[in-house]
Amino acid sequence: MRFHVPQVRTLSFLVAASLSAGAALAQKGETVKIAWIDPLSGLMASVGQNQVKSFQFVAEKINANNPAGVKFEIVSIDNKLSPAESLNALKSAADQGIRYVVQGLGSGSALALVDGVNKYNERNPGKEIVYLNYAAVDPDLTNSKCSYWHFRLDADTSMKMEALTTFIKDQKDVQKVYLINQNYAHGHQVSKFAKENLKRKRPDIQVVGDDLHPLAQVRDFAPYVAKIKASGADTVITGNWGSDLALLVKAANDAGLTAKFYTYYANFGGTPTALGKTANGRVYQIGYGHYNLGGLNGQLVAEFKKRFNDDYYSAATYSGLQMLTIAMANAKSTDPVKVAYAMEGLKFKTFNGEVEMRKTDHQLQQTLFLAKWAPTDAKNPYNVEGTGMTFVPVKQFDAYVASTPTSCQMKRPS
Repeated sequence: MRFHVPQVRTLSFLVAASLSAGAALAQKGETVKIAWIDPLSGLMASVGQNQVKSFQFVAEKINANNPAGVKFEIVSIDNKLSPAESLNALKSAADQGIRYVVQGLGSGSALALVDGVNKYNERNPGKEIVYLNYAAVDPDLTNSKCSYWHFRLDADTSMKMEALTTFIKDQKDVQKVYLINQNYAHGHQVSKFAKENLKRKRPDIQVVGDDLHPLAQVRDFAPYVAKIKASGADTVITGNWGSDLALLVKAANDAGLTAKFYTYYANFGGTPTALGKTANGRVYQIGYGHYNLGGLNGQLVAEFKKRFNDDYYSAATYSGLQMLTIAMANAKSTDPVKVAYAMEGLKFKTFNGEVEMRKTDHQLQQTLFLAKWAPTDAKNPYNVEGTGMTFVPVKQFDAYVASTPTSCQMKRPS
């Protein structure tokens, strides 16, 4: 696959097929404020800063050309990675008259926001708020806790694990697996689905460890790595992200741990720098894209790098705002009730191909990719965090392969 950055690739070209006749530019010139609620302080602040920059970057691009003719304004509110602070941020957004919120860093905060948005909307008919979740992947959010007001743009933990274990089942060198995860909703789910999937697909694999550690509090993972080495594990599966993954892999390198790592989030937050060349060929990541995807994603990645000297790793920021503009054009309205209805079942083309916002649970169905940490080359040239290394695609999973069923019983406005 050649890395290609097209010179001209407009949003209108991508979404034209999704628009009904006469819907375009229904709200031309209207400013739509979106509250970004995620951490700008604490150990995960650098991730939060990247994410808010990503949303502002995408908003600027989409504002220049979108089917509804609207202008997005991103209002950032620091939630300090706290569910309680997330609810305070939601109140602040509502007090400012903001009708759309986005959040993604931490499923604990996401669960609090879903509950908060549900209660707020019940008490304030005519002032409803819609919540776009770009990265919080606890499956409960689109199952037992599903909400008409919540839309998830990332693949959930169970979907990623379905794809990951589909690959692992054919890897004969995987015999002993160690699970290490953050002690909150997402980490618990990674552990749960890893054990269930491995038992179903490769019952011969031994799970030789299953650790949970505090979220964004551990500064030295050496004791955990010592346990992994002592267990004889040849493989580590982790849903860790940000500092919790960067510090884990640094400790693994320092201790000479040679086990392979299968991860959800090794592509950002200082983790690539911690991996360096030492981890060549030993670290895999499952996700809805990768740095060397090319096409529209290649354009976004290259421009973001040039402007901010930073890596653009959350392309769901693009598909989320893209979906909003298509839905607003189709609904001929920016009213959250009408826009939510228009997003249900919406199919559109974005950076990773054709996607669908599944109506039954508001979980985006999309292609997933497994990529491996390796040196840059002519085919995969993107230099991640200046390491001379990159993520090379290993396997692509069509949406139906990673899709998982839902138990959601959606309650819709009457």
